[in-house]
Amino acid sequence: MTLQRQIGFWLLALAVLVLGLVLLRDVLLPFIAALALAYLLDPLADRLERLGLRRLTATIVILILFLLIFVLALVLLAPLLTQQLAGLVARLPSDAAKLQALVMERGAPLIERFGGTKLAADAQSSLGNLVGAATSWVGSVLQSLWSGGTAIIGIFSLLVLTPVIAFYLLVDWDRMCATVDSWLPLDHRDTIRGLLREMDTAIAGFLRGQALLCLLLGAFYAVGLSLVGVNFGALIGIISGFLSFIPYVGSLTGLVLSVGVATVQFWPDWTWPLATLAVFVLGQFIEGNILQPKLVGDSIGVHPVWLMFALLAFGTLFGFVGLLLAVPLAAVIGVLCRFALRQYLASNIYHGGDAAKAAEMHKRHGADV
Repeated sequence: MTLQRQIGFWLLALAVLVLGLVLLRDVLLPFIAALALAYLLDPLADRLERLGLRRLTATIVILILFLLIFVLALVLLAPLLTQQLAGLVARLPSDAAKLQALVMERGAPLIERFGGTKLAADAQSSLGNLVGAATSWVGSVLQSLWSGGTAIIGIFSLLVLTPVIAFYLLVDWDRMCATVDSWLPLDHRDTIRGLLREMDTAIAGFLRGQALLCLLLGAFYAVGLSLVGVNFGALIGIISGFLSFIPYVGSLTGLVLSVGVATVQFWPDWTWPLATLAVFVLGQFIEGNILQPKLVGDSIGVHPVWLMFALLAFGTLFGFVGLLLAVPLAAVIGVLCRFALRQYLASNIYHGGDAAKAAEMHKRHGADV
């Protein structure tokens, strides 16, 4: 098969895959969730097999333990989070108005000194419009989350379907991998295997590390804000931890929400708002210097800007399923781009026809897949 026909074949396969995702996105969620669950739990099943358990027994033990932990966490946290979410929605407009009044009370004299009374009035009007728009936006987001709660409840109702699919996938995981491996083109099997190993390292390292990172950060922020006494501290902390899979977004969201709530709650005492700020400063220090290097490191090999773009792009195209697929697909695209760059640097296109130099670079970079 010529190079042009190979490229055409793989481009057609990619187009069919994307079209299938678009057309079936409404029914893919339990299968994607089950696939991710089986992928994450496969190393544990392999370890239990090495300890002497059969694959079927190891799979049953793992899924039962996972479901017990999930249901227990849901039962313990759902009432608290529901109560705090309702309270936050109810108090959001009044707290925003108080925060606006505090800002103008402290800032108006300074604005009048340098810009006059008209500038101060314009600033107050602009701030009021900004706070109103922000409050409306946050309220609409929370309302959409709540109305989308039927979808989320539907996801939880998949507690029956997803484990069944994950069970079959986990039992047959090694056999499926061997079957797919036998389908690889013989001429490029070693190269493709190398790329798949690199993708597996990037995806597995990031998903497992980032999931644990989000869990630890969410617990830290929830406990820290609750100890400080911030209203809705547990809810804000868990939201911040959950959003931490998007670089900087989780911490920034939690910081703005918690400091704003603490300022309104404790004014004119600045001690507790500063303590709230200290919680996030300490959390960022722990994340950047301890958790991130230990749990995630540079496993994904993707710049945070590209990761945020991937989350937004795939989320827009495929909804919640796109968010689940964004990080793995970003890692896969990153691996393929690095491979293409290595091939380019080892080619005559880069070296301008210097065959000897190209052969040397291909030997140095081309085999390093």
